[in-house]
Amino acid sequence: MSVIFILIACSLLLAGSFLGAFLWASRSGQFEDDYTPSVRILFEDEGPSVSSKSISNKPSDQCQKTTKK
Repeated sequence: MSVIFILIACSLLLAGSFLGAFLWASRSGQFEDDYTPSVRILFEDEGPSVSSKSISNKPSDQCQKTTKK
């Protein structure tokens, strides 16, 4: 019978922590912008910038060996 009291106390503690996390998230503004995520897919990403030094037109030695055969 004492196990039931322990389980009830643990479940109330867990439910209270979830309620506290929800209240913290709602007060910090997590649920305020519901329009932007739905249209974010419509905008094109900028993509990572690539410098001209990292791009070379010269194939590597390994590619030259396989294409000459």
